[in-house]
Amino acid sequence: MTTISATSSSVSSASTSDSGSSSQIAQLTKQIAKLTEQVKNLSSSGGSTEDVQQQQELLQQQIELLQQQIAQIEQQQAQKALQQQQQQQAAAETKKEGVNKPSDTNAIDIYV
Repeated sequence: MTTISATSSSVSSASTSDSGSSSQIAQLTKQIAKLTEQVKNLSSSGGSTEDVQQQQELLQQQIELLQQQIAQIEQQQAQKALQQQQQQQAAAETKKEGVNKPSDTNAIDIYV
């Protein structure tokens, strides 16, 4: 019977940069590849059917967990991109103020 050590990885919810997120995704993808290879090798391990099935289920759960972590990181990246886009749009809106679109601080009062 073969024993499989469970590896766990934690993903911080506040990553500091996109390159950090990309490296986290790369690490998680490597872990998924290793676990997938272990699943493939289980059938030739020679253990009992029940043990092999239990280990396969355990590995599949770990793979799903890692995939969820990747999805979470990608969602965080998308949210950051959306926030940056909104900030850029807000900055562009403030630049459009002027004579044709007066604001409270940029208005001309004409008295006749």
